[in-house]
Amino acid sequence: MTNLNVSYLGLNLKNPLIAGSCGLTNSIENLKALEEAGVGAIVLKSIFEEEIYLEFAHEFRKLGPMDNNLEFLDYYDYQIKKDNLKNYLSLIAEAKKELSIPIIASINCSTAQEWAFFAKKVEDAGADAIELNIFVLPTNLSQTSYDNESMYFDIVSRVSSKIKIPISLKISSYFSNLGAIIRDLSFSEIKGLVLFNKSYSPDVDIIEQKITGSDVLSKSTDYKLTLRWIALMANRVNSDLSASTGIHDWETVIKMLLVGATTVQIVSALYKDSFSIIPTILQDMSQWMVQNGYESISDFRGKLSMDNTTNLAEFERVQFMRTFGEHK
Repeated sequence: MTNLNVSYLGLNLKNPLIAGSCGLTNSIENLKALEEAGVGAIVLKSIFEEEIYLEFAHEFRKLGPMDNNLEFLDYYDYQIKKDNLKNYLSLIAEAKKELSIPIIASINCSTAQEWAFFAKKVEDAGADAIELNIFVLPTNLSQTSYDNESMYFDIVSRVSSKIKIPISLKISSYFSNLGAIIRDLSFSEIKGLVLFNKSYSPDVDIIEQKITGSDVLSKSTDYKLTLRWIALMANRVNSDLSASTGIHDWETVIKMLLVGATTVQIVSALYKDSFSIIPTILQDMSQWMVQNGYESISDFRGKLSMDNTTNLAEFERVQFMRTFGEHK
């Protein structure tokens, strides 16, 4: 009998498989179906920073000199006039009544503005944790890399000052010094880092001669960047690491755990193969563990991480030379 239990963000999960934030995690019916299928936790569909602004903008305009004073707003407890924020909070509350697994709320944000007050409402609704999906696109050429990176710390600082539930940070790989930023963020107020979010990628329609969007869903080969950085940073950071993007089967889940991931988030596989893939992944994971003599995840998690390698760049260089030097 294998033990798949893990601890993530200080929460006890029955297994490391998390249903990531997407359109499938936006209804109580789907949430219950995902729990029944066997996931260890669920990240709700993201609510966007812009949505929070839009729904409270009319109240901001009424305040006059108190404009943007969110403590003032909280004191008077203004009612949310539109439906989506109210529905989001209701979904959290209902999910906590109907489900037993952890429910992680998600806010997609790109600035450190005063939308952070909504995190307190998420906490009050009963969310077990909150995942901040942050992507600061460095298109403002007047800003330095330091300016862009500081935004992440500012967002974390503002949100953490509002709530007591654990915070995870979902980031991209677009940093000038990725290893250092992962390390430094892990020593901020967060409890976990999710590597990596899948950002919008443009394409070009040469017939219509216009910009279009590329594939929204990941491919089964898209996991390798995440695998590399989980392996490089595991046991070198002060937070849990959750692997995301390109995880479509049990083999990739095992790979992520072997290199040091605490949990693994799946999304595209749920769209492509339905929720029935979850028990299949869990069953095959257990079978692999039995075949290899492992009783629990902790017996092998991080076994193949790079934390015992002093010079990581040199190690990667050797692997590069070995791979391409021998390739015929």
